[in-house]
Amino acid sequence: MNPNIDWNYPPPRTGWRKEIDTFIGPGVTRAELALEWFVSLAGGLGMLAYALTRPLGWTGWQIALAVLLALDLAGGVVTNATSTAKRWYHRPGQGLREHITFIAVHGVHLALVGWLFRSGDWAWAIAWFAFLMLASTLILSLPLYLQRPTAFSIFGLGLLLSIYIDSPVPGLEWFIPVFLLKLLLSHLLREEPYRPESKGI
Repeated sequence: MNPNIDWNYPPPRTGWRKEIDTFIGPGVTRAELALEWFVSLAGGLGMLAYALTRPLGWTGWQIALAVLLALDLAGGVVTNATSTAKRWYHRPGQGLREHITFIAVHGVHLALVGWLFRSGDWAWAIAWFAFLMLASTLILSLPLYLQRPTAFSIFGLGLLLSIYIDSPVPGLEWFIPVFLLKLLLSHLLREEPYRPESKGI
């Protein structure tokens, strides 16, 4: 079996499509796009259904934010794991600074959860942000062959901390695990960009 690995990508399209291409990677296949949309919508609708059928006591703003977080993180796990995203986000010129910047932007997620769901618990948001940044820097500073096992080890540690040390918000118990999954495993790890044999999918 000879897998079709291709690091070459088409140039981003022009106009509004350029924004899409620079976000999920140019040359996305129809199958990848369908999977991204399906998982993202499933995450968002699942969160909405859960929030509306459980006595969580959330306000409309909290429900809206929870749905947006579920959409973003569920879809983000899949999108960043696609071969199209791998060859785009790990192309030449994408180094420690670019990856750390991408990771750091997601501190907004922590701040919003700390503010709207944890009554302004900034210590919680800062602690998880520090964990995320230190973990990301460590992973990226290692030789490539050690990055994957280290990332999985740190993800496991984060998972244990979120279960046994943290005090998750009822209804958002999934947030930290999926948050770390998206960033530490799905985004950071460089993988071979396998491409379909047929251009039709």
